[in-house]
Amino acid sequence: MQDIDFRYDLLPLKNKLFRLALRITLDSAEAEDVTSDTLIKVWNKREELKGIESIEAYCMTVCRNLALDRHEKKEAQNLSLEAYEIDATDNSFTPDEQLERDEKLRKVHELFNQLPERQRTIMQLRDIEEKSYREIATIMGVSEEVVKVTLFRARQAIRKQYDKIENYGL
Repeated sequence: MQDIDFRYDLLPLKNKLFRLALRITLDSAEAEDVTSDTLIKVWNKREELKGIESIEAYCMTVCRNLALDRHEKKEAQNLSLEAYEIDATDNSFTPDEQLERDEKLRKVHELFNQLPERQRTIMQLRDIEEKSYREIATIMGVSEEVVKVTLFRARQAIRKQYDKIENYGL
């Protein structure tokens, strides 16, 4: 890889890094700090990183490790993701339908936040960041098979809990 340019190589990654850090720490202030620390750490090591294949995968790995360290130290409380959603109004739903839809989405976010850290992170990287299994395996430091199994179990856990709530009101 050629020289790393902050503006063109690192700065475009800040939103992805923030979302990853937010999924782990569940605290927006902590996630912002982790994102900044990641960018600074990678920038300070730019001379050592010339042989790296994917600067994005390296940044995601650094971000994950920093977020895990902070999360373990602070033991952040679960926060609802509603505060981070963009309020986009869809006129195709009646107010009742929109209310029901918003409630279902809130339940899914709540169930997502209850997953173990590894499952949350892998779901974030695959379903939201749209990373390949290979990239996720590199970032997480596990095999592709572990990524696939963990993702399957996370999705299954959310589906099972959601169905339980919808069918039985539990």
